[in-house]
Amino acid sequence: MQVTEAVRRRRSVKWFDPEHSMPEAVFQEMMQLALLSPTAFNIQNWRFVRVTDADQRKAIRAAAWDQAQVEDASEVLVLCFDRKAWERDPERYWQLAPQEVQDFLVPAIADYYRGKPHIERDEGMRSCGLVAQNLMLVAQELGYESCPMDGFDYARVGEIIGLPDDHEIAFMLVIGKGVKEPWPRPGQLALSEVLFEDRFPVAD
Repeated sequence: MQVTEAVRRRRSVKWFDPEHSMPEAVFQEMMQLALLSPTAFNIQNWRFVRVTDADQRKAIRAAAWDQAQVEDASEVLVLCFDRKAWERDPERYWQLAPQEVQDFLVPAIADYYRGKPHIERDEGMRSCGLVAQNLMLVAQELGYESCPMDGFDYARVGEIIGLPDDHEIAFMLVIGKGVKEPWPRPGQLALSEVLFEDRFPVAD
């Protein structure tokens, strides 16, 4: 499947076959490709909690307004980010780069993040958004449907997964074999309404 086809076919699906199990090799392939997603300064600040325990899924479903896809999907990933990834041995993020690149970029990481909690959070959310899109498109190519979710009690899900204090949840992503066609696309804005050249138009 070409990327353009995966983009066109990807939809947010909420109805999954609860009897289907994703083969472990397929899951690992999907995750390895997800890790190629870009992050600022290559700090790879995303963290993934793969929820497989039935009781844990049931508890998360209860914290997600009883949405059935939490239990029915083959895979449930809680996409989190480490706010302090930038200071955790940052040399490793550039260890294969030329020395002159390491000498320039590694110190710049701390300069960019230190004392800026809003930047830590903003970059974490951006990173999770980018990696989720990789995951959804790869899942589509592999014959799976997906659905990003933010309709849940973040604090409760954090408790369930043992979220560390210096981490945050961005959203959840469920992936599985769809059993029902999604609704038709409800209404896409015209490109002319969202794309501007050089600057926003002057308001009337």
